[in-house]
Amino acid sequence: MDQHKYKVVFEEFTRRHFAKNFEKKYKSQWNKTQDDIIFMCEHIENMLLTKRADLISVADNYRLVKLDFAIFGLKISPKSSGNRCILLLDDDMRIVRILLMYSKNDISTRNETAEWKKIVKAQYPDIGEIFSL
Repeated sequence: MDQHKYKVVFEEFTRRHFAKNFEKKYKSQWNKTQDDIIFMCEHIENMLLTKRADLISVADNYRLVKLDFAIFGLKISPKSSGNRCILLLDDDMRIVRILLMYSKNDISTRNETAEWKKIVKAQYPDIGEIFSL
């Protein structure tokens, strides 16, 4: 399938918080993992055809997506690793914004979905409003 690539943007909040934790914890494995995440986001249409990405919501030309990822070199599947990215796809501009990148251990285990929605709403009020989070 011939897909056009999306441009990938790591939000500053993501870099300052969760990505920094991954980098500290996984050191040399993190660069390759981050390259893999960028590649998957560039080809997000293909990822949405697999079980690695879940379409959460659609509003106008925007889509909210949850993407599972694994740490490079560890023999754990992306789904069972508990590592996730919350993405905003702008289909008009063909941009993927990485809003959150976390391990299930980084956020409350009571209700993962409620917790990431709360973070997105607090950090990105405009996105929270678009998707009624």
